[in-house]
Amino acid sequence: MALVPSSAPVNESPVITEVDMGGDDSTPTVRATVVQASTVFYDTPATLDKAERLLAEAAGYGSQLVVFPEAFVGGYPRGSNFGVAIGNRTAKGKEEFRKYHAAAITVPGPEVDRLASMAGKYKVFLVMGVIEKEGYTLYCTVLFFDSQGCYLGKHRKIMPTALERIIWGFGDGSTIPVFDTPIGKIGAAICWENKMPLLRTAMYAKGIEIYCAPTADSRDLWQASMTHIALEGGCFVLSANQFCRRKDYPPPPEYIFSGTEEELTPDSVVCAGGSVIISPSGTILAGPNYDGEALISADLDIGDIARAKFDFDVVGHYARPEVLSLIVRDHPANPVTFTSASAKTEVSDKS
Repeated sequence: MALVPSSAPVNESPVITEVDMGGDDSTPTVRATVVQASTVFYDTPATLDKAERLLAEAAGYGSQLVVFPEAFVGGYPRGSNFGVAIGNRTAKGKEEFRKYHAAAITVPGPEVDRLASMAGKYKVFLVMGVIEKEGYTLYCTVLFFDSQGCYLGKHRKIMPTALERIIWGFGDGSTIPVFDTPIGKIGAAICWENKMPLLRTAMYAKGIEIYCAPTADSRDLWQASMTHIALEGGCFVLSANQFCRRKDYPPPPEYIFSGTEEELTPDSVVCAGGSVIISPSGTILAGPNYDGEALISADLDIGDIARAKFDFDVVGHYARPEVLSLIVRDHPANPVTFTSASAKTEVSDKS
């Protein structure tokens, strides 16, 4: 094991995380890092600055792939209810949504261009959790970039969990990509999407090898889900979560943790992280980390994928398509479709 100093908040001692140096000369290895750090809430430019600092640090350790948490750019509004009750929305909650919307980014857009530039500058494949806005609807999205600084595409969370549904729209089958890159086939599912077996099956069918799982779930139970997916898919699983204290969010009354605010101090941990990297055999290569902000890294022996698939290939020799099958509708689901101007003119002329 090699010891690599992690990122830490300013004026705090750096955390040390372990990097697995496994693998052998017969198969390639990929050094991967999952980032465990908090958003600068309501301040997207400052969040991008922080992301670049962390990316530079990971690249300095030789990382080829860096995965950031769910909603890192734009923020995960933990503890907020946006003033919503059945049949009612408060004025304060609407203003809270306006500020949250203002912190979101458009895709494509200047923030995407900057992230692409970062990936190219530091020569890393980058997987970044963002809050995306299309008009006035927000989406919890993951963006993918290659090491040449090219934007590859995005995945929109197809099923927001619980109260997330009041602030985020639903993705569709057109944004469930798996990208074939020089370091492996990379895709992502966000937080509790990972509990959806049919979504996982679709990703396995696309040949995913490095399965990214940005999340907001820091419970011990999350580790069981990540280990299961690694074993089920015969893939590496990289789960990145934010580590947040109350002071990482705006103070009250600007931002309220509903129902618990009076119990919190500025140093209270509101999300404990738990970021982890797991091999296709279910071996934990790095993490889970619950100690603070950190860069959690491991060397991925790509040969482990074939070794695991020899035992169990969920969409290969272990599939029974004559008994069980899945249809995935991978086209965009548009609410409005416009006919062309020429078609309208043609109809008008005939009448």
